[in-house]
Amino acid sequence: MESSRSPAADEPASARKPDAGRQQIPSAGGAPTHLAVVLDGNRRWAAARGLSPAEGYEEGARRFFELVGWSEEAGVDTLTVWALSADNLRRPQNELAGLLAVITEVVESLIAHGHRRIRHLGRGETLPSSLRTVFEQAVAATSAAAGMTVNIAVGYDGRAEIADAVHALVSDLGCQTAAPALRRDWEQLITERLYTCGQPDPDLIIRTSGEQRLSGFLLWQSVWSEYYFSDIPWPAFTRQDFDLALESYARRQRRFGQ
Repeated sequence: MESSRSPAADEPASARKPDAGRQQIPSAGGAPTHLAVVLDGNRRWAAARGLSPAEGYEEGARRFFELVGWSEEAGVDTLTVWALSADNLRRPQNELAGLLAVITEVVESLIAHGHRRIRHLGRGETLPSSLRTVFEQAVAATSAAAGMTVNIAVGYDGRAEIADAVHALVSDLGCQTAAPALRRDWEQLITERLYTCGQPDPDLIIRTSGEQRLSGFLLWQSVWSEYYFSDIPWPAFTRQDFDLALESYARRQRRFGQ
């Protein structure tokens, strides 16, 4: 677990110059196969500049598309971003409407490009019907895409994900759940019913804007994940900051509890 404490956290992205002596991002062999990012700090970034929350979300969306490109160049196979938690759905309606509109535009843009597989993480029934429909269209339209997988966590809660997986398991197995032979396989059976089923667990989780907590993000999948915390608010996060996170990850010795 590492934290990036930068004195330039409040500077605009253009003000932070790359360090000429610093190595570039590690090769694909040293990059995480599955990278997850908590896109935190959009509202704080906007407030510090006298902007509206909607403007912070819009700048965060622009940074998201850059993140997709950086990740592809680094050799990441699966990118998961946490854009909106289940708790965030209780924000004031006027603010939430702007954020949901930005998320809708992002998903529609990903559909238009078409070469990345899109998956929604979260309870779809908690989302407005229009956004739920857009996610369903995105999943269907990109299911056969050959590019990187992009998971977008919206209305996501880690405990709810595990509860949903257990509920699905009980429903699938019915009265067989008490069979001793099945109990040995419960961990795998639950894993196969998570929102991320069929995907590797995240190797590296990045959280921006100085918060050093999980907040329920990928609780089951992150048991062996590496963490990197950056003080930079998400809209100001640059390629340099991304490179630093991947370089930190590449230097670590992962033991997986051994």
